[in-house]
Amino acid sequence: MKQFVGLRGAGTATLVMAAGFLVFTCDAAGAGALDNWRFDNGADGAITASLYANNKLITAGGAISYSPVLTIACRSDGEPRWSERLQLNDGVSASRTITMSVAVDQGHKVSETWSVGPRGKTLVRDGADGVKRLATASRLLLSWRFGLLSGRGEADFDLGGVGEAVGRLAGDCNTSPP
Repeated sequence: MKQFVGLRGAGTATLVMAAGFLVFTCDAAGAGALDNWRFDNGADGAITASLYANNKLITAGGAISYSPVLTIACRSDGEPRWSERLQLNDGVSASRTITMSVAVDQGHKVSETWSVGPRGKTLVRDGADGVKRLATASRLLLSWRFGLLSGRGEADFDLGGVGEAVGRLAGDCNTSPP
């Protein structure tokens, strides 16, 4: 309590500021690992957890930059039960599938085939194995080709709290984590 001795005789504004500082400090200290994750119930029946990439991509026009979004989804009924999605602002030129380079925790890059969604702005990988590899990871690096002459895109994700996010999704979907 010695810290507050200096507040004796302080005005109301000073006391309010001190109380606000304490609330902010306690809130920041209790910040959870899920703070960067956004949870949602999709229109398609999927329950999702989404995370923005650490890096920015520049749109084809060059005027706007954005962060790709990684979404982990589960479905309580139907197949596929688990999936990963990468949301982009610029579409890729592939029509059905695209080869992604994937590195987890700065390990070796592996090539995977992802499906291309509508207008080429969503890349999807179905299956529990992809989500399982993320559940204990701390970093994910995805790299892909936008088109023959368009160059490569890269998304770097800090996966802090991913284990908790997958656990929450599993609970909401009434299934076990992958």
